[in-house]
Amino acid sequence: MASRLEGKVALVTGGTSGIGAGTVRRLAAEGAKVVFTGSKAEIGEALAAQVGGLFVSHRVEDAEAWPALIDKVMEAYGRLDIAFANAGTEQGDASIEDVSIEAWSRLVGINQTGVMLTVQHAIRAMARNEGATGSIIINSSMNAARPLGNYVTYSTTKAAVVALAKSAAVYCGQKKYRIRVNAILPGVVETDLIRNIMESMPDPAAVRAIYEGMAPLNRMARVEEVAGLVAYLASDEAAFVSGAEITIDGATTAGMMGV
Repeated sequence: MASRLEGKVALVTGGTSGIGAGTVRRLAAEGAKVVFTGSKAEIGEALAAQVGGLFVSHRVEDAEAWPALIDKVMEAYGRLDIAFANAGTEQGDASIEDVSIEAWSRLVGINQTGVMLTVQHAIRAMARNEGATGSIIINSSMNAARPLGNYVTYSTTKAAVVALAKSAAVYCGQKKYRIRVNAILPGVVETDLIRNIMESMPDPAAVRAIYEGMAPLNRMARVEEVAGLVAYLASDEAAFVSGAEITIDGATTAGMMGV
């Protein structure tokens, strides 16, 4: 694989599974030095050993822990060039009538405040680079554009972080930083989590058909495809891409499929 990220240092939040882990592998394969976070230390250390990266146990919503995380990145590699704000969850969510304030607050803390803290501290770190350069990518969701009725908090937070990406992109331009901020909006991605959900159902094939049938391309996205988009946005090939929301959902949200 081409080393288009050679010499760059990346930070990935929520990097121990799914899209996060896939992106850790992809960025490392393209030459980046990767620091990634999560709460699953054993899995994180194993992945770090595989890719030659650095795992740090960290929760994105913990504001007080962020300066120490950035210090570790700087101590290890001396700079930060790429940040992928990936950590997120929908666990405990519900409809607008049924969601508890505890679940709402927890998900907003992780999905929205955690992303804000990622972007905030990444910009501060990247501003130290010569020329104030860098690329920040936020992992939103197609549900930012097509909200789910039974996941009100998840849908709301995923829409909010698209606005956050745009606001931060404009801010960086106004500050004369060459720091780009973009959001990606994946559709259904065939992660281990999704596979486990399918396998837990009485008819896994029927559930798979439902997931695959959501997209006009008639399949789920592969983790590697989403990671590839992140790698592109992280690279100098995307030097004029900022403030964008890029959908990667196989045309799921492009329009109605009809009957």
